[in-house]
Amino acid sequence: MNKKKACLNENARSQAIKYWLKSSANDWPVAQHLFEKGDYHYALFFGHLTIEKILKAMYVDKCGDVPPFTHSLNLLAEKASLKLTAGQKKILETITDFNIEARYPGDKFTFWKRCTSAYTKKYLSEIEGMKKWLLNQIRS
Repeated sequence: MNKKKACLNENARSQAIKYWLKSSANDWPVAQHLFEKGDYHYALFFGHLTIEKILKAMYVDKCGDVPPFTHSLNLLAEKASLKLTAGQKKILETITDFNIEARYPGDKFTFWKRCTSAYTKKYLSEIEGMKKWLLNQIRS
């Protein structure tokens, strides 16, 4: 069986993982700050970025290659060979929607109406739980 050779050398791989994790760690406090200021839809968008970047670090760690240019969290998790429960897949699907709905005009206003304090608080809690779980996976 032929294994694909990693495109990144060990140093580049290590640097890429650090880059994605640091960028994710920088985005998470922004999500919390935006929530505190009442910018709920942007808080969820930054929550999505937090998870996306951890998954990209995991992809680099697992595959030794540049992560795919996608915002689909389930696709990134699949490509990083993560074993997810049905519930985890569902939450990643929902979090992915925060990226799309916060960006594109057709969905933006409907999404903004949905983003109440309670709704956003619930999903930021889900994002935080997923963030912690993913970080535990990358460290093991």
